[in-house]
Amino acid sequence: MFKVVLCGAALVFTAFGASSLSAQTIQPLSTELANLSEDVRGLKQRVNELQLRVEQLESQNGELRSKAASNYVTLAQLNEAVSDLNRSIKSTAANTKQETLQQVAVQMEKLANQMNAALESVASTRSSRPASATTHATPAATTFSEDYPKEGVNYTVQKGDTLAIIARKTGGKPQDIINANKLSDPSKIQAGQSLFIPGGK
Repeated sequence: MFKVVLCGAALVFTAFGASSLSAQTIQPLSTELANLSEDVRGLKQRVNELQLRVEQLESQNGELRSKAASNYVTLAQLNEAVSDLNRSIKSTAANTKQETLQQVAVQMEKLANQMNAALESVASTRSSRPASATTHATPAATTFSEDYPKEGVNYTVQKGDTLAIIARKTGGKPQDIINANKLSDPSKIQAGQSLFIPGGK
């Protein structure tokens, strides 16, 4: 467009001829033409800069689109991986819960069997225990032999006497003294007690 204008100005300048234009008219036109040429060069440079910037922006835009597409694929893959992980966790938790319940059931059954065996053992022990074991045992009746000398002496128990001491003192036999006096517990003889000493002197 500027070329056309310049060409037109040149044509006008040629058409009128140098002789028909004064120096005062030519000088401003020359300056204006120079200014227009400079403006055209500036505009061309600006257009080139803008074109370069547009190309850079288009390149950056393409890179961003490529990254966005790859990020979208990565996010989709991540979501799928998370879904797989959740499914795996749920499946593992269900299996673990099932196994735990089975183990608890087995342990409870074992404990129940042990408890039943213990109860049966206690019941069996109680039923087989004699009645005398649960009550105070009654001392068995002591039997005394009559096979001892019927002659002897009477002896009064002194303080500190024991059956063995009395037998030594009197020359009697401890078993004869027990049988003759029917002592069920010879260790309980008391001072002042009178005893018959078979064969004693």
